[in-house]
Amino acid sequence: MPERKIKTHDGEKKGRADVKSAIVWFRQDLRLADNPALAAAVDRGGPVICLFIEDFDEHGDWPPGAARRWWLHHSLAALDARLREKGNRLILRRGRAKAVLEQLLDETAADAVFWNRRYEPALVQRDRAVEAFLKQRISVVQNYNAALLYEPWTIQTKQGGPYQVFTPFWRACQQLPEPAAPAAEPQWIPRPVRYPASESLDALRLLPAIDWASGLREAWKPGENGACEQLRRFLAGPVDDYAQARDIPAQPGTSRLSPHLCHGEIGPRQIWRAVRKAMHKGREQDAWKFLSEVGWREFAHHLIYHFPHTPTQPLREQFRKFPWRRSARDLKAWQEGLTGYPIVDAGMRELWRTGWMHNRVRMIVASFLVKDLRISWLEGAKWFWDTLVDADLANNTLGWQWAGGCGADAAPYFRIFNPALQSRKFDGDETYIRRWIPELADAPSGTLHVPDPRKLSGSEGFLRASAREEKHNFRGAYPRPIVDHSEARDAALAAFSHVKG
Repeated sequence: MPERKIKTHDGEKKGRADVKSAIVWFRQDLRLADNPALAAAVDRGGPVICLFIEDFDEHGDWPPGAARRWWLHHSLAALDARLREKGNRLILRRGRAKAVLEQLLDETAADAVFWNRRYEPALVQRDRAVEAFLKQRISVVQNYNAALLYEPWTIQTKQGGPYQVFTPFWRACQQLPEPAAPAAEPQWIPRPVRYPASESLDALRLLPAIDWASGLREAWKPGENGACEQLRRFLAGPVDDYAQARDIPAQPGTSRLSPHLCHGEIGPRQIWRAVRKAMHKGREQDAWKFLSEVGWREFAHHLIYHFPHTPTQPLREQFRKFPWRRSARDLKAWQEGLTGYPIVDAGMRELWRTGWMHNRVRMIVASFLVKDLRISWLEGAKWFWDTLVDADLANNTLGWQWAGGCGADAAPYFRIFNPALQSRKFDGDETYIRRWIPELADAPSGTLHVPDPRKLSGSEGFLRASAREEKHNFRGAYPRPIVDHSEARDAALAAFSHVKG
């Protein structure tokens, strides 16, 4: 078969002269390793056009939030750098996916398009329409699974339907063969003779006009290399104590891989294989506990695929009648970390500063919003969507409906977190609170779990403050609590009884 020689920086690479260009449409799979769409294009032997389309209309009611856009900018830059190491580069385009792909086919005479699948409702519909269109134009249109261990339609109950409870879902997953081994990254990616035109990364306008992202830059390293470094750090120590340390927000006990997974800078097969390989004798339970959290991510995508209405509507229909409160003042106090409950406010300030929040604290702040303030879970989902660097529609929906008691495998609505007790249990030495609320940094030890003692001392509804807490008037400008937890709990239970009835 005739061959074409391509001159490169490390010698001559051979490409098939009889094979036209293939387009690899990158989406939330911004990596080279374990990327089946890219591997398929490279295996054809012809030139590869690596494409990213900024098409924020595709997401329906959920366009990427500000924190995600910041991350995406840097992740795309990192992907382009990695592609250049392999002899190629990233082409950036803006517009609707179908129109962009049609134009690129005309410009390049490519005869193949490859991509990796997405599972969000709007994107499932969009991708089906794009696939049908492309099959009328070209001979090779293929898509693959790069985002999940098990695709949503491969796990079914005995009755043939989707699961709505995590434990039997994960048990069914574990009865299947081990996830396939991740594929290695290609050694070389053949480039086209002439690259099509590309937008500049700055032209996508992903970065904020006012630079508020200094905290994000300090906390994160977007890109495939950053993801691999983070996985190595986790496997070097924290994974061996994961079952306990994962609940302590002041400790580095979690993997912090969620934003890298969200953008596809690392895949779940890579994580699964690395954790299984690194399991230490006597610490297997910790590693399996972590892998079960990967399972929760699988479950979230299972649910959003089978119940596409859930990003905006509760899975449990009776909760559509729930009497949520509307209070712009209370919602703003929660968003800004000014509720007067230190553990809640510390979490919300960590979120604003770093684009991330510890998982235990996510549950605490979510419970506070939907049960203490009785503000809809959807308001919380929208705020997290805009501020989290790991804002994933499936995970975000599952988490908030779990907190609100209105989704699959949800915590019962009557299970209401007491912020003071949660604070004492998981931040006993107040390290986390002092880290994120500087106005409380010098408060006497043991005084920051309950709300302001000045309020507590005169209210039967609040957890009673100790004599030492009542003695010290150290809170200064820190706000008094916006709600009495005990009274709020009673009101939430009354509202739930109304819905149940």
